[in-house]
This record gives sequence, C-alpha cells and structure tokens, in this order.
Amino acid sequence: MIGRGDDFAATGEAAPHVPVLLSAAMHWLAPRDGGLYVDATFGAGGYSRAILATPGTRVIGIDRDQTAIMAGFGLVDGSGGRLTLVEDRFSNLNEVCESQGASAVDGIVMDIGVSSMQLDRAERGFSFRLDGPLDMRMGSDGPSASDVIAAASQASLSRVLATLGEEKFARPIARAIVEARKENPIVTTRALAEVVSRVLRPRPGEIHPATRTFQALRILVNEELDELRGALIAAEAVLKPGGRLVVVSFHSLEDRIVKTFFADRSRVGGGSRHQPELHHAPPSFKVLTRRPVVAGDDETAANPRARSAKLRAAERTDAPAHSAEQDDTGFPSLADVMKGH
Repeated sequence: MIGRGDDFAATGEAAPHVPVLLSAAMHWLAPRDGGLYVDATFGAGGYSRAILATPGTRVIGIDRDQTAIMAGFGLVDGSGGRLTLVEDRFSNLNEVCESQGASAVDGIVMDIGVSSMQLDRAERGFSFRLDGPLDMRMGSDGPSASDVIAAASQASLSRVLATLGEEKFARPIARAIVEARKENPIVTTRALAEVVSRVLRPRPGEIHPATRTFQALRILVNEELDELRGALIAAEAVLKPGGRLVVVSFHSLEDRIVKTFFADRSRVGGGSRHQPELHHAPPSFKVLTRRPVVAGDDETAANPRARSAKLRAAERTDAPAHSAEQDDTGFPSLADVMKGH
C-alpha cells in the first residue's frame, strides 16, 4: 500500500494497491516539481498518486474504461486541481493533451493490459475464474468477445489464438469452439472455459487451459497491440526534449512492440566498412534501460502478477518525431475477424 506521507492523506480515501514495478517506474520517470505528466492507463490511479506525491506535479490521467474514470473522482477531488481525468483511448494521448491545453509534457507512464479492477468483476467477462457474460471490452463500444466467438470462422479463430494467445493447440480449440456454438451460443466465460478444457485437460501446477484463449480474445476485442503502437507514436509526438517514456508490459507481444519501437527510434546509423552507411532519421529517443527491468522476489511474492512484468524506459531527444505511419504487423484485425476472414 502507498504510505500516508503524500498529499492525499487528508482525503480519507483508501489507498489502492501498489501497481506493478511502481518504484522502478517512478525512478525512471523521475517526476519533478512543476512537471506535467501523463498516466496513459489510469486504472486504479496508483501511478498518478505516486507522481502527485512529488509537490508541484500535474497529471493528465487517461482510461478508456468509464468505471476507472468514475472511481478516480475522489483522487481528483483530493489533488487540489493537479489531476485531470479523461475518458479516451491512450492511443489518442496527444489529442487528449492538446484538448487540455498541453502542447508538450515532461513524462508519460503506461501500464499495458487488463487491470485487477476489471478481472475481479464478473460482469466484465475478463476472467474464467468468475462466471459472467463473455464481454472483455475495456470500453463500452465495439464487438464483445462473445460476438467474436459467434462470427469468426474456424480459420480466423485458430489464427487469433495462435498469434495473439501464442496457443500451441489453437487449431483443435478453434474446431471445438465452432462445434460447440452449433449446439448453443457461447455467451459466458464459464461456457468458453469449459469448451477449452475439453480439449486441454487441466493439470496440477500448470496455468488454466483457457488462459491463452482468453488472452487472445481480450487483445483482439480491445485492439490492444494497435493501441500500444499508436500510443508510442503519440508519446513521441507530445514529449518534450528530455521527457521520459516508461512502459510496463505483461506478455511477449507487448514487450516486443516496445523493444522494437525504442530500438528503431534510438538508432543512430548503420552499415560497415564493406557496406554503405544506412541513412536513418536522427534518433528521437535515448534508451535508458538496455535490458528490461523486472520485479524482485519480494514483489513477486506479494503480487504474483508482477512475475511477467517488464519495464522499459527511454528519454526523448530534441530530434523531430519520426514518421507517424504504423507498420502492418500481420496480426489479425478485429474488423477482418468479424467479417469471417
């Protein structure tokens, strides 16, 4: 829990759980008096609270989940006008900053993925631990996971599970889902988990057989990988020279996108004496963490979710932002899957 030495002790608000790698995130973000920061994935407000513990800081918090925004009103009231919350996708963070009169900011922190607030609410449909509607949407718009299950072809489902869930048994699981939905629509988390469990039997000491299937559907429904790429590009556009970007990810697909983005944006040249020098745009970032920062034994013991977390940080240079075009990664898109492609 966050200690009571910050500005919010007098509000009477219960302190939230410390987010994963909080200490490391604040070390690399290095908030300073008078700085303006973006908590691009507000969630329960843990990072925002930690930033605001530095006197004189201001924070723009973004979350596409209306529930998270509403739950943060108490923190806004206790901030003395230093915290502003905006309901939006974090890929739109540059437009959000502009709407708040901020043309540039001193730092941005992103905690990628689903929050415990979402996992612990059965009605949100994120977890097979709790039976509820098969929804998984972080916002309130777009197709739900049950819509995807109902509309996607067997080939599309197999590709989604294999690429976004890194599921080795994607084909038999997809086949089982298609056969099961012929009998009854799959509209609850328990129903989907049971279908997967008929293909992959649970084994003691291993993750639940449906874990990767649920991960794949959640990533697809919320277009998380495209959102992440868009957010990194937006961060590059809005950070001041010397401003820092800190990203905490929880699985290899996310971490690979962050690592590749930082490598591309920090590249200073190429070639050799045998090859002509490659021409690159001037580096827009300086990488601060050559290797990802991971949680220590104490943190993973207290919070098992921290086991898979990786933190990467980089500092903005004074070079212009690179091209804002996003590369086609080859991952399945929600629109194509819903068309049965």
